[in-house]
Amino acid sequence: MLIGYARVSTDDQNPDHQIDALTRAGVAAEDIHTDKISGSKSSRPQLDLVMKMLRAGDTLVVTRLDRLGRSMPHLVTLMEELRDRGVQLHVTEQGIDTRTPEGRLMYHLVGAFGQFQRELIVANTKDGLAAARARGRSGGRPKALRERQAQLAREMYEETGEDGKRKWTVQQIADELGVKRTTVYGYLKAAA
Repeated sequence: MLIGYARVSTDDQNPDHQIDALTRAGVAAEDIHTDKISGSKSSRPQLDLVMKMLRAGDTLVVTRLDRLGRSMPHLVTLMEELRDRGVQLHVTEQGIDTRTPEGRLMYHLVGAFGQFQRELIVANTKDGLAAARARGRSGGRPKALRERQAQLAREMYEETGEDGKRKWTVQQIADELGVKRTTVYGYLKAAA
């Protein structure tokens, strides 16, 4: 079965040229699903539906890869999922058709570039962290509270009134220190 997917970024844009191309590729009109949403959105309702509908032996048809994925890593992930599920991919305007040897070659090239990009990101991240450590800095988010503030939060939390109950609520401590309640809980848990 051929299932088509088209996408335009805004309501002002018209997907008709994509729909026409999908129809020329043999996709029945009722099997074409269209999103009017930015490609950068991680959840696209019609694409999500198409991915649920596809079965082994089906072919997903799109006009261009940029209609399908929001980035190279996202495209590679989608293409790997399709391959693992036994679903073919036909990209009409870019000569990718995994039902042919040439299309499979293009598919593998796209996958190789995606893998290369991921490995470069990992290598650059490791190099950057090593350089920061060599300069005495560590990665990660800065601490929300200085050590003295964290100690104050612990002291306030442990302080009890004449009735034996806690004198300060976690919310009151958070308000006093200008942080969120979850931040105070994190520091209290780390001290326990």
